[in-house]
Amino acid sequence: MTTRADTAPTPPLASLATRHSASRCAALCLVSTASTGVVLLLPAALGRTLDLLLAHAPAARWVLYCAGLVLLAALFDACDAVLGGTVDARTTAWLRGRLAGHVLALGPRAGARFGSGDLVARLVGNAAQAGTAPAARAALVAALAGPLGGVVALGLVDWRLAAVFLGGAPVLTLLLRAFARDTTRCVADYQRVQGRIATSLAEAVGGSRTVRAAGTADQEAARILRPLPELSRAGHRMWRVQGRAAGQASAVAPLLQLGVVAVAGVLLARHRLTAGEVLAASRYAVLATGVGVLVGQFASLARARAATTRLDEVLTEPAPAYGDRRLPPGPGMLEFRAVTARRGERTVLDGVDLVVPGGTTLAVVGRSGAGKSLLTALAGRLTDPDAGEILLDGVPLPALPHDHLRRAVAYAFDRPTLLGTTIEDTIALGLPSPSPTRIREAAHKARADDFVRRLPHGYATPCADAPRSGGESQRLGLARAFAHNGRLLILDDALSSLDTVTEVQIADALLADGSGTTRLIVTHRASTAARADAVAWLDGGKVRAVSSHAELWRDAGYRAVFGDGGCG
Repeated sequence: MTTRADTAPTPPLASLATRHSASRCAALCLVSTASTGVVLLLPAALGRTLDLLLAHAPAARWVLYCAGLVLLAALFDACDAVLGGTVDARTTAWLRGRLAGHVLALGPRAGARFGSGDLVARLVGNAAQAGTAPAARAALVAALAGPLGGVVALGLVDWRLAAVFLGGAPVLTLLLRAFARDTTRCVADYQRVQGRIATSLAEAVGGSRTVRAAGTADQEAARILRPLPELSRAGHRMWRVQGRAAGQASAVAPLLQLGVVAVAGVLLARHRLTAGEVLAASRYAVLATGVGVLVGQFASLARARAATTRLDEVLTEPAPAYGDRRLPPGPGMLEFRAVTARRGERTVLDGVDLVVPGGTTLAVVGRSGAGKSLLTALAGRLTDPDAGEILLDGVPLPALPHDHLRRAVAYAFDRPTLLGTTIEDTIALGLPSPSPTRIREAAHKARADDFVRRLPHGYATPCADAPRSGGESQRLGLARAFAHNGRLLILDDALSSLDTVTEVQIADALLADGSGTTRLIVTHRASTAARADAVAWLDGGKVRAVSSHAELWRDAGYRAVFGDGGCG
């Protein structure tokens, strides 16, 4: 069996993002560096102009040079802003696409591992912050070019000026290094608390009806906002670090500038420098310190770095690997061989052996928490077992290509998520070439055709404009599964919100269609179990029995699964 290397190590996300925007980052770096070069030329030009004016020599040409340099700097700054915004937007979009694709590839495990709210925070906020990293790195090159060019220019004016500056430069370097380290830690704490708040908010929104029915809106709001003091402390720490670094660096920078100007003044008095060279030296001293620009760039990089780390945490979760084998012609026989599945520390299914003959219907019953939904998730490889294997027509599910597996298995759930622009799009979701006839046949089979035709625009009605009850949503989910027409159909309690008459009609249509599809149906209703070819009774993480409903009904424990309302 050959599997694709979905779990193979990948380069760090920061490197991939930089590669994705390599050409634009290179252009941004060139424009930023050119802008810095123009800024470095301007003090020399101004100094030369001043000397000519003091000597009453013709200076019109140098005045024009200075004006041209100013205009050129403004042009480069405008190009820098446009390129920087473009790189940020494109990188952010690429990161979001990559993260969203990986989350969908992980499936339910992503939500269980990180929480839906935290994932949204990473996808929206953290991806936007991480998307600024390539442009920030390119800008940092230009930001560093300013101080380095300033030191070189001081040396060209007079080596003693550069020596004075370099005497205090190590202190400035140590301050900036400590700032970068402390800021990264503070930003990481801030983003982590943001993720916790987002997770709590998503939970509350998902359970809004429960919260309202219980009258606990105030308590929920307090629970969601409980981490706010911690968020505030992290935010204050972040600004204190930045303020302290800027203050310390700003205290050192003027001393260096004063030292350079003082030495330049002495050299002027000794006629070793001209007035224009002193003017240039004073400007180069300001450029050489460059504290404000560097602090801002380091702060941006620290935020982007912390955000990239949070994205990497998701992307390093291994996605399922898929193979390249094809399903042979077959009826859709499903086999569980010694399957064990855990959720956290709890073993939900323990050594399950189960065979569903092709073309038959197996009802799965059991008390709440028995593992019914997990069994159905394993059957179509929405998740993988911790031990054992599952085969479809003799082929292990991991050996199948992703698209091949998804075409072979169709699902309907108790609370379906109806994706798509219109009702027709919703039913056709996942079909490579849906036809209107096929969609309407599926809707008719799911007893959804009548109420869909009553909508303002029928099947073309936008989903957002189609009011639906829970039962109607389930029928649309069933129609989507029926339109799929795979060899294995899995219904995870997908009939639970239907009235008894509709449930009987759909069950009869499902079992009498003669399509040869294998059906795995989780149910809590004895009437549905009675219509199945066989029933698998889950109890305590194991298959307690597989038999007909009539045979199992003799067991009081089996009858208790359905409660007093069950009927044989």
